[in-house]
Amino acid sequence: MGTVTPLPFAQRTVSQQTGFERAELIRILDLYGRMVAAGHWRDYAMDFHRDAAIFSAFRRAAERPEYRIEKRPALRSRQGMWALVSEAGAILKRGDELANVLAPVERKLMKLVSH
Repeated sequence: MGTVTPLPFAQRTVSQQTGFERAELIRILDLYGRMVAAGHWRDYAMDFHRDAAIFSAFRRAAERPEYRIEKRPALRSRQGMWALVSEAGAILKRGDELANVLAPVERKLMKLVSH
């Protein structure tokens, strides 16, 4: 039997990736489910990058999402790590708490349900 010597480049490097915590994802998917039930959203996508986790909600199979919910932990000490971005790319709301950032969409949902 021979000896196995690990090669120096065989070490695995853990890629740093931003993601959603379970409670955050439950909150986002709850809103998504209610918007689907109201007939407004039909699809979603999630992107995970080194500096951001992004949840995109689509009205139809369109090129651009109606809303993007972005989590950028690097901005936590500045504007807040959560942002609600419109289809045009404008930041509609930014803050430290997910509930406050989702408030404009929640209000829109109330208007959709009341009609």
